[in-house]
Amino acid sequence: MPTDDVPETFHVTTDEQLRAVSNLTRHRIMAVLRFEPATITQIAARVGLAKGSSSYHVRLLERAGLVKVVRTRKVRGVTERYYAMAARSIVLPDPGEGGPDLLMRHAVADLEASPADGERHVRMAHLRLTDEQFADLGERLQALADEFRELSDPALPDTSLVFALFHPAARQQAEEDTK
Repeated sequence: MPTDDVPETFHVTTDEQLRAVSNLTRHRIMAVLRFEPATITQIAARVGLAKGSSSYHVRLLERAGLVKVVRTRKVRGVTERYYAMAARSIVLPDPGEGGPDLLMRHAVADLEASPADGERHVRMAHLRLTDEQFADLGERLQALADEFRELSDPALPDTSLVFALFHPAARQQAEEDTK
């Protein structure tokens, strides 16, 4: 996607925007638009939806300011609109303690929907780190993700990278919460 006039980040701040990104189908539509503009027909084919459903979801994303029309063209008397992301990345508000993390929920749903016989690299590691090591690992993971995002080629198949670096709840407290 041309990045000359596209802002780096879009901060989700309103309820309408949060509702728009909370939907898994709209999350998948935004993933389609991450690298290149697409029409409703192209989006529908990539996401596996009817054109009417795709149009509905894209309109909601457009109304929330998350996607925008970047060009149009006439095809047999009909104006075809090409949609793209309004920014290179979207920043969601902190879900707060105990709140659902939408990105992780969408990532897990996408992982579960991916072909079981396809190549996947899924790993969980439990670490014990100093605050400095924790911060360093977070920065390195972000830099690595940014490096490969810059190398992304829209002609290649989609690949998702998800990582979460966090301090889990204390075990004693977590056990009490489940009682």
